[in-house]
Amino acid sequence: MDNIVDSLGSAYQEFIAAAASALEAKESSGGKKTAATDVALENFKQRWELFRVACDQAEEFVESVKQRIGSECLVDEATGSVTAKPGQPVPSGLPPISAVRLEQMSKAVRWLVIELQQGSGAGSSSSHPNSAAPFDARFTEDSAQ
Repeated sequence: MDNIVDSLGSAYQEFIAAAASALEAKESSGGKKTAATDVALENFKQRWELFRVACDQAEEFVESVKQRIGSECLVDEATGSVTAKPGQPVPSGLPPISAVRLEQMSKAVRWLVIELQQGSGAGSSSSHPNSAAPFDARFTEDSAQ
């Protein structure tokens, strides 16, 4: 994470320096297009693109951490491994399920999302390896439906 923050900070500083250089070049040329202003603008453009890439990388990292934390919380909640803290109500609701079962359901949902994004929409699940049985038949809640 420190590398991402350092990279983003460095890209930002270089972008700001390039912006200042472009403005100085424009001012010193009296607002006219010169070789110096062209070079400064090209440098500014390159630094802008590098800054955008650094921002995208930081955003991807944040999203991956959010997903990982969300997944861990979901597994903890679903498996009942979350313990109530003193003074907080004990969570009630659905009975805990196994982490393996939760992972199976999660994979099935991901495949459905991928299929919908690809436009199949018909629910044909033949495109993934577990198409015959997206849920494990050993679990009674699947067969009871």
